[in-house]
Amino acid sequence: MAHGGQETEIKLRMADVKTARQMLVGAGFRVSKRRVFEVNIIYDTAEQTLRNSSRLVRIREAGGKGILTYKGPPAVARHKSREELEVEIAEARSMELILERLGFCPIFRYEKYRTEYQRGNEGVAMVDEVPIGVYVELEGPPEWIDRTAARLGFSESDYIHLSYGRLYLDWCAQRGIHPTHMVFS
Repeated sequence: MAHGGQETEIKLRMADVKTARQMLVGAGFRVSKRRVFEVNIIYDTAEQTLRNSSRLVRIREAGGKGILTYKGPPAVARHKSREELEVEIAEARSMELILERLGFCPIFRYEKYRTEYQRGNEGVAMVDEVPIGVYVELEGPPEWIDRTAARLGFSESDYIHLSYGRLYLDWCAQRGIHPTHMVFS
């Protein structure tokens, strides 16, 4: 979400989409960006240089827009915080080819539906529907995240700092499934 700067966030596991929406609306949040389908492709070198250094390069296509994202290594305390740089790209396919020409290859594809909510302008709450479940992601200043999580009935012990890729790998391991890509069937 940060166009250039620091991203600070947590995820909260939800029972379902309806519960997540009702919880946010009940806490005074309103939809700021309607539900949109996203395709995310993570790139790395064959040696997994980025993954091994906890960095990420991603191309996201959502709502007719392409976004190239770089995420630096995360610092995890109560919240996950990391450098995030994003740039809108007009031609996602051309950017894919550029990355491939530079020695990067697509290593993981994941899909989600995202709806964004706001209450004021301090932070943003996002309802993410992914093939392995539903999550509310809170992104903003640490104090806002803690206040908002408490308002929604969550405590620090509920905070999830893992990426969707890591959540997917854990989900597959728990079920004895060979991981491939996290996509809707």
